[in-house]
Amino acid sequence: MTVSFLSGSLTRRQMLVAGIAAGAGHLLPEYVSQALTAESTDQPNRGTQTMSYITTKDGTEIFYKDWGSKNAQPIVFHHGWPLSADDWDNQMLFFLHNGFRVIAHDRRGHGRSTQTAHGNEMDTYAADVAELAQALDLKNAVHIGHSTGGGEVAHYVARAKPGRVAKAVLIGAVPPIMVKSKKNPGGLPIEVFDGFRAALVANRAQFYYDVPTGPFYGFNRPDAKVSQGIIDNWWRQGMMGGAKAHYDCIKAFSETDFTEDLTKIDLPVLVMHGSDDQIVPYADSAPLSSKLLKNGTLKTYEGLPHGLCATHPEIVNPDLLAFIKG
Repeated sequence: MTVSFLSGSLTRRQMLVAGIAAGAGHLLPEYVSQALTAESTDQPNRGTQTMSYITTKDGTEIFYKDWGSKNAQPIVFHHGWPLSADDWDNQMLFFLHNGFRVIAHDRRGHGRSTQTAHGNEMDTYAADVAELAQALDLKNAVHIGHSTGGGEVAHYVARAKPGRVAKAVLIGAVPPIMVKSKKNPGGLPIEVFDGFRAALVANRAQFYYDVPTGPFYGFNRPDAKVSQGIIDNWWRQGMMGGAKAHYDCIKAFSETDFTEDLTKIDLPVLVMHGSDDQIVPYADSAPLSSKLLKNGTLKTYEGLPHGLCATHPEIVNPDLLAFIKG
């Protein structure tokens, strides 16, 4: 429904957003209230808002969000398995308020993007990011990736065209490589990931409750402050995606070796990791990645879990801002 108002028009959604921003702004963090108000006033005379997609060379539709001034420095967020761009909503609102252009996409097979039966591996993930960067003409961008998204960032940045990327951040990220082998004796046994695949096939809906209620956010720890909203949001995002793509992605995030990517990257990279990460164990990931990088900085968060961006944004966001501005 669209309601005419003087020379412009407001959609029902825009009216609702404006009402929320005006009536409840005092209950929200300042940057959330301002972002809501901006959405209701920044886009006059456009009618009904539509979702944004690019279509890749193989016909896959990639959903993305793109908020803020096109003249501002872009920050691109890369989500973890099996989530979506929505996992970055807190950070996107924070950086939007701080004057950045913020972008996040749903990886192929995840969220609102095409539920692909092919291309569910790192080479194609990185190629999709390259096509998105070209379509949006992103320059001097900061790429931030969590978990699987951190692997995607490393794989893309190592191949990005000059001028596309300024800095990168890997948070609780899967590089250098997760699976145990002779070259990586500290990795996790392949049986761990076989268990992931078996649980997904047997009962994906239940598996997608078990992960966030347990190790992902550290909610299985005795002193944990459990958030049902965070758990439900993880489940919601996971169930939006395609089972085949999620199944394939387990191999992509666990068996891809990012060592060569890390050694190729010469721009500044911040490596952030919680010491109590039960998904991507700290000792076999962040310290090794930071040593392989030419210009890497390691920041360890004592006692924080894998999903620290959701559980502790008040700690993570200012550190990200300081690195980007530094």
